[in-house]
Parts: sequence; structure tokens; C-alpha cells
Amino acid sequence: MELAPGEEVFFHGHPSWRSIASFYIRGLVIAVIVGVLAGIVTDVASKSLSVPLVVLAVLVVSVVVVAWGFLRRWRTTYTITNQRLTIQIGLLGREVHETRLERVQNVNTRQSVISRMLRVGTVDFDTAGESGYDFTFHGVSDPHQIVRTVDRAIHELQRRAQPDPQRQSGV
Repeated sequence: MELAPGEEVFFHGHPSWRSIASFYIRGLVIAVIVGVLAGIVTDVASKSLSVPLVVLAVLVVSVVVVAWGFLRRWRTTYTITNQRLTIQIGLLGREVHETRLERVQNVNTRQSVISRMLRVGTVDFDTAGESGYDFTFHGVSDPHQIVRTVDRAIHELQRRAQPDPQRQSGV
């Protein structure tokens, strides 16, 4: 993301790894199921359990799950500057959504009980006009800190927009 002159980054990050904990848990369950199936197949085929094959099957599925989870997180980037909010999605192809800070009308957070325990949540931005896009930061760590950061960015924008009283009086 290229910054405009005078633009300052207040936050630049990705969804938290904790936000996809259920994905990792499901992946672990699938890895165990694949291991059990590999054990059953090797036992039936060769009349003996091949422990190295079972371990290899579990490891391969686990590595795929961890890599897939990492890519899911890193393909989404959230940025808050003193001028705009940006959501970039994609690694090879890219989808970019931006809104100017002056268009932000309301900022809401959502956290389920489990999300609160994991210290992650969703920050939803209501913007002026109908953009046709749900402008939301999903799975961010400490969503209340994100709200405070946006509030600080909006106040900075408003401060810069106010005329300097010394310049107006000719001092």
C-alpha cells in the first residue's frame, strides 16, 4: 500500500492466529482421523500396523493444515492511517477495499464468549453511503484497541482539518 503525502500508519496487521483456532482444532481432528485410516489400511493390506506410515500421514496433514491456516491469515491485511481504512485480500491476486476516515460513522465490535476468551473479535465500520461492501476487520486481536486507534485517527484527521487560529489572525 502506497501512502499519500502526510499519511501516517496507525495500525497495519493481519487477523490473529487465535481467530482461526477452530480451524486448527478441526485440522488436528482430521489429521488423527487420517492417521487412524492409514493404520487400518496398512493393517489390512500387510497384516501389520505400519507406525511410520501412520506418523507420516498425521504429520503431512498437520503441516498442510498449519500452512493453510498461515496463508488464510496472511492473505488479509488491515491498515488504519490518518486518512483511510484499507482491507487488502489476496497473495497472488489482490482485492483492495478502502474507505476515507471522514466516511466512518459508527464503529462496532462483536465478540462471542469464545472470542472473548481468545481475545479476538470483529470490528465493523458503518460508512456513509452504500458501498456494497461489508467493511469489517475480522478476527483481530484486541478489537477495542482497534476502535481506539480508529478514534485517534479520526481525531487526528479532524485536528488537521481545523484552520490554524494563528495563521488566520496573521500572527
